[in-house]
Amino acid sequence: MRLQGLLHFKKPLIIAIPVLIVFLFSCSGFEKILKSDDYEYKYKMALEYYKKKDHYRYVTLLEQLQNVYRGTFRADTIEFYLAMGYFNQGDYLLAGHQFDMFRKNYKRSAFTEDAEFMYAYCYYKSSPRPELDQTNTYAAIEAFTEYINRYPNTKRKTEVNKIMNELKDKLVEKSYLSSMLYYKIGDYKAAIVAIRNSINDYPQSKYREELMFHLLKASYLLADNSVESKRRERFQNTLDEYYSFISEFPESKYIDEAKKMYEASMKVLQNVN
Repeated sequence: MRLQGLLHFKKPLIIAIPVLIVFLFSCSGFEKILKSDDYEYKYKMALEYYKKKDHYRYVTLLEQLQNVYRGTFRADTIEFYLAMGYFNQGDYLLAGHQFDMFRKNYKRSAFTEDAEFMYAYCYYKSSPRPELDQTNTYAAIEAFTEYINRYPNTKRKTEVNKIMNELKDKLVEKSYLSSMLYYKIGDYKAAIVAIRNSINDYPQSKYREELMFHLLKASYLLADNSVESKRRERFQNTLDEYYSFISEFPESKYIDEAKKMYEASMKVLQNVN
């Protein structure tokens, strides 16, 4: 029994030892490349690692070769692949900077169009969810617009249009969420301004019906909670919002609630001097 247990224990070790040897040999081989003064060999191996998608190794080698080949015919290849390496490692900020520098410094390179696209794509990948600041979303839209204007016949046009729609939808949602936040916390005066701005900024928004209804409701709640001197004017504004809403959405799912606010507003106005 003890012998069987010992054999059972040794079996994983027998499998693991060759794997460990291969790993150590591989690391040892890469260390030799790093320490080598044969730059041509380093360049060749960097391209091999790039093909194998071994991002860490080719980035490490290319960073060593940047200054060595600066100003030579290989400089643009090194700089572009290095930018791709940063991108593939998920460092979109550094990759975006690298692609930006590339497109400015190598305007006639075979990689220039790809760099222009990837510069914009880095902003796209850095664009956060709608609840957060959308600075990178705006930057991505600007960069992709510049790309399409520069390369109107690009094979990526369909892809870019899809990305642009996604980015614009995110801005619409951001605007919707921001405006509704004021409504949810009960700041109806600010909600009215924010909702109206959202409607004006994105007139084709899929949230238009909901926003117009909450514009009406915010107007009603603001009026209903106002001091006596402001009630007439604010309930009159509520009626204006009601007429705008029902003229555009006469069969809205909110219509019953909208009519109740209309009737309540009319009742108040009839009793206010």
